[in-house]
Amino acid sequence: MAGKKREAQLQTIINSQSLWDEMLLNKGLTVIDVYQAWCGPCKAMQTLFRKLKNELNEDDILHFAVAEADNIVTLQSFRDKCEPVFLFSLNGKIIAKIQGANAPLINKKVINLIDEERRAVAGEIDRPQYNEILLTDVSEEESGGGHYENIGETCSIAIIKPDAVLRRKCVEIKEKITKEGFVIEAEENMLLSEELVREFYSHRADQPDFEEFVSFMTTGLSCVLIVSQGEEPGSPQQQPELYTNAKAEESSEYKNVDQVYASSSVTKKKWDSLQESLERQHISQYCEVEDNMVKVSMLINILFPDFKAMKSMKLQKTLAVLRPEVLEAKRDDILNIIHEEGFKILMQRQLVLSDEEVKTLFKDHENEDYFNRFIAYTTSGPSLALVLLRENAVEHWKELLGPRTVNEANESNPKSLCAQFAMGSFPVNQLYGSNSTETAEKEIEYFFPVQNLLAVIKPHLLSFIHYGSRSI
Repeated sequence: MAGKKREAQLQTIINSQSLWDEMLLNKGLTVIDVYQAWCGPCKAMQTLFRKLKNELNEDDILHFAVAEADNIVTLQSFRDKCEPVFLFSLNGKIIAKIQGANAPLINKKVINLIDEERRAVAGEIDRPQYNEILLTDVSEEESGGGHYENIGETCSIAIIKPDAVLRRKCVEIKEKITKEGFVIEAEENMLLSEELVREFYSHRADQPDFEEFVSFMTTGLSCVLIVSQGEEPGSPQQQPELYTNAKAEESSEYKNVDQVYASSSVTKKKWDSLQESLERQHISQYCEVEDNMVKVSMLINILFPDFKAMKSMKLQKTLAVLRPEVLEAKRDDILNIIHEEGFKILMQRQLVLSDEEVKTLFKDHENEDYFNRFIAYTTSGPSLALVLLRENAVEHWKELLGPRTVNEANESNPKSLCAQFAMGSFPVNQLYGSNSTETAEKEIEYFFPVQNLLAVIKPHLLSFIHYGSRSI
């Protein structure tokens, strides 16, 4: 009896949707063992969980739970699966998933997330922005089965360093990569752990200043990219939607692990060309490429655990804007429609736009008679910018919005959001959406830039910060 009580204290029991929703109110990190009723939780992991709780939970920000998939609607995609699954909920958002009882990987994930959360609470860093993962049904083939799936054969990891992120050079670097014929499949701004930096830059470990370099790389956000082979450099191509911890394209067909090394000489040449491209364009000091297939697979598993699932679902992100009057009067109604249409809200920000911002962002209205009135209206109060995620997000949101003006909407599409949420005599749609995936990426970058971090850089680290072709 005492043993059962001890186990219940270690892991909260979740066997209904209401208890699941209650668990999402936890502050800090909750590690959830998702199990089937017929086989029970993964007892092999309880020793590790007890150790982590004893060592890391002095400030009550680490929790453990067991969740029965059979009785929880949110977990329906995990029903009738034999393999253990562990979900990571950070302040109410499911941000990561590990399949299999991989104790070293789970241990590393918990330690890194708790360290980041403590530093964020203490004000030492800006809180990292994680994307919420979708709890989708993924077959063994799609999910890769083993830990070192062959995604590394067709993809590479590139890391844009913290100084370049702070100087907002990411867009420039990404554009130069794609112009060379490569495809950015996924990207995420994240604070790298010391252990990961040492792994990624192990080729520099023998250099005398390696310890200082590790310190530099862990002082701020880096931009991590998954880059794949696209068309030959210089040939026309269309940039696919990004995955971003959730953009996607058709999932590639991966070979088994034994074939990774057989084709290494072929793919190595391609990634050499990417590194050479960075050097030729004088941006290699800001960005390095990892081309070792096993390392790439490992890093993707750790940093982008749902990359394959997202690719198979063709997910896109788009920007939506609610203008001042409709935001004040109909905010909840519109947000309900967004959820009912299958969108997930990844980020949101309320802001008052300036005249210049309106002229730049909504330039397509500038030749209309109502443009001055449009500027005055749009700057009259706060607007709400949203990053929306779902399959075919850009086109679906545009279809929901309907025509650009109220008159057009009333005549041709009275069920559109433009017609439904017309306010007073204002002639323009009260809601906005990006008109293409390329526009969406640029607009999201504008409305949700990487926040500037206040960091004290010690004198001996300055040699690692490059501006153009010179060092300070």
